Amino acid sequence: MKCAIYTRVSTDNQAEKEFSSCEAQEEKIRAFIKSQKNWEIFKVYSDAGYTGANLNRPALQELLQDITQGKINIALVYKIDRLTRSPKDFYMLIEFFEKYKVDFISITERFDTSTPAGRLLRNIMLTFAQFERELASERTRDKMLERAKKGMWNGGLVPYGYKRENKMLGVNPKEAEIIRLIYETYVTTGSLFKTYDELKRQETKDRQGKNFSKSAIHYILRNIVYTGKLNYAGKIYQGIHQPIISEELFNLAQEIHREDKDFTSI
Repeated sequence: MKCAIYTRVSTDNQAEKEFSSCEAQEEKIRAFIKSQKNWEIFKVYSDAGYTGANLNRPALQELLQDITQGKINIALVYKIDRLTRSPKDFYMLIEFFEKYKVDFISITERFDTSTPAGRLLRNIMLTFAQFERELASERTRDKMLERAKKGMWNGGLVPYGYKRENKMLGVNPKEAEIIRLIYETYVTTGSLFKTYDELKRQETKDRQGKNFSKSAIHYILRNIVYTGKLNYAGKIYQGIHQPIISEELFNLAQEIHREDKDFTSI
């Protein structure tokens, strides 16, 4: 069995440096490995002077890389907090070890995923981690729903015609003129292709300086955000942002597109 020894110590704590140095941790882990049959040390990974609050540590990243390459069967630490002090990161690392079939052992806390009891504890921990993620996701959805009900934009790609202003949608005057041109041309001609040709004739460009594609025009003509409303989770809410076109013009465009065969070809 190929074993990886991981040690870490923060230089902020003098007592920690004296009584739990990387060398001291390594010595204790080596003794533990020596007591096992058919275990051998593949490599020692040591992060001296790095915090356990995050995973931005060179030796830890090297360890994780070697695990992905199948070089290691068991990862050992002196204490769990040597690996990480973050419960969230710990859950993530346990899932990572599970994915690559690597056992994890904390020699002083008897946390050993190579045993049935350790695997049971690991599975319980991962179940709670999944539960916490689902709760966080649910809280996020609830928060976004409340924002939508209040007419607030929930972020993401800013629709053409608007700009981001203090996490809200503000009208981009130059782009708003193009949005109005698209709607008015479409309602007048009744054709997506004719609208596309008119934009090309006027050399109207998108944000990347390219001519508008037919699919981009199609999307703009179906986006209710331009009437000052928001579409969230399939429901329409009154927004607090300024409309670019009237609701009447938008509804007229929707009526026309039902008869416009160009729309069905996009």
